[in-house]
Amino acid sequence: MGKLNVDGTEIQVLQIEEDDYISLTDMVRKIDNGPALIEKWLRNKNTIEFLGIWEEMYNADFNAAAYEEIMLEAGLNRFIMSVKQWVSRTNSKGIVAKAGRYGGTYAYKDIAFEFASWVSPQFKLYLIKEFERLKKEEQALLGWSAKRELAKINYRIHTDAIKVNLIPPELTPQQTSVIYASEADVLNMALFGMTAKQWRDKNPDKKGNIRDYASINELICLSNMENINAVLIEDGLNQKERLIKLNKIAIHQMSILEEQTTKILK
Repeated sequence: MGKLNVDGTEIQVLQIEEDDYISLTDMVRKIDNGPALIEKWLRNKNTIEFLGIWEEMYNADFNAAAYEEIMLEAGLNRFIMSVKQWVSRTNSKGIVAKAGRYGGTYAYKDIAFEFASWVSPQFKLYLIKEFERLKKEEQALLGWSAKRELAKINYRIHTDAIKVNLIPPELTPQQTSVIYASEADVLNMALFGMTAKQWRDKNPDKKGNIRDYASINELICLSNMENINAVLIEDGLNQKERLIKLNKIAIHQMSILEEQTTKILK
């Protein structure tokens, strides 16, 4: 997932079996004798009870019998509990010890928030706020990627229509590639007002292509236009006629999409 920045402290977040685990080690890295705080927290009977309840709710392989034994020991002066001991004895999955580059103690977000509360209620609130911000960024990026993939899929539909309706027999591969490229530029011209080459000439320092820098609204519009263009090709419209229609459609759809985006942001 990446890193959180909580009040100047960078905190690593790992994905384990598609779940987010937050580094407890990073949380206390700037605190004197920080790692010892994790073990001190684990020695707390309330902590053990919380971890046990969480595991019973979400972990079918949790060793409940071992947990009951630990609960009897918890609170005694001689009671000691490390993360490795907890995992080994109970087969827990909510809190783990990782070795290697991103080594340390990691906990599922519910447990990490509980630990943060034990360290400092204020720190917990900052942590939750930062975690939510990062998740929103992830969702926005995922949405952009999904629209990009949708545009790619629809482009395949679009190129299939070209192959059936625009490519005469006996053309060489070089000739067919020219037709594909010009059809892609029909969409580029209709939506962006320039061809792919014109965009590259205008942006020599940028990597990728014009569509890689499109907004989510532009990608939505492009996806719709690719389907519409395939239908127009099936109907036998020539390139000039399609370009005029597609440009009008692009203007109309982008106006609606931008208007809706503005309303959402207000």
